[in-house]
Amino acid sequence: MVKKSKKNYVKLVDEKYTLPIKRGGGIIKIEAWEDHNRKVVKYSIAYINHILYQNDNGRVIGYDNAHDYHHKHHFGEISPVEDFTSYEEIVERFENEIKEYIK
Repeated sequence: MVKKSKKNYVKLVDEKYTLPIKRGGGIIKIEAWEDHNRKVVKYSIAYINHILYQNDNGRVIGYDNAHDYHHKHHFGEISPVEDFTSYEEIVERFENEIKEYIK
């Protein structure tokens, strides 16, 4: 397996949203990097709330492709995303799933 060089990636998305306590609190963090072909090659999307979950750095739910595979974090459980189609679809999936935790 050939390792991809991070130095050739450009950070495309770097967003952080702090939610007020009345909406459930916590932080939403979204990061994505693209290669020279403008393809998203690395991403990390997370809802972090230490009130709901203290382990896994407070990550309640999240998706990333670290360790060379697409996977989901949910209250400390990690499972592969077998049906990955695109970064955009993962963002949409994440947005729908966090509605359960955000008021």
